[in-house]
Amino acid sequence: MPEITFHHSDGRNDVVEVAEGTSIMRAALTRSIPGIIGECGGQAMCATCHVYIRSDDHLGKLPRLGEDEDEMLDCTAHPRDPRRSRLGCQIPVTEALDGLEIDLPETQI
Repeated sequence: MPEITFHHSDGRNDVVEVAEGTSIMRAALTRSIPGIIGECGGQAMCATCHVYIRSDDHLGKLPRLGEDEDEMLDCTAHPRDPRRSRLGCQIPVTEALDGLEIDLPETQI
């Protein structure tokens, strides 16, 4: 199973194995990882699963940024990074994302 590291703003890290096809948001919620709320349940309608992709290597392996996701990223509680910000609900985990490192914003709301 692919492994993902969630980096918290206070310096803590959570490393989890994630079944392929599971979204980053769902993986965080099922493991009670603080920093991801997922208020809309994965519909790209709330921006409470905003994450920053840490590694340039993984940026090219992510699904394309959709129009709805792009619009919601303009509504995040913490500033959007033009290259690294994504919604966790829109990224299904694949073997290509093994080792993915994610920075969590200080707040989602």
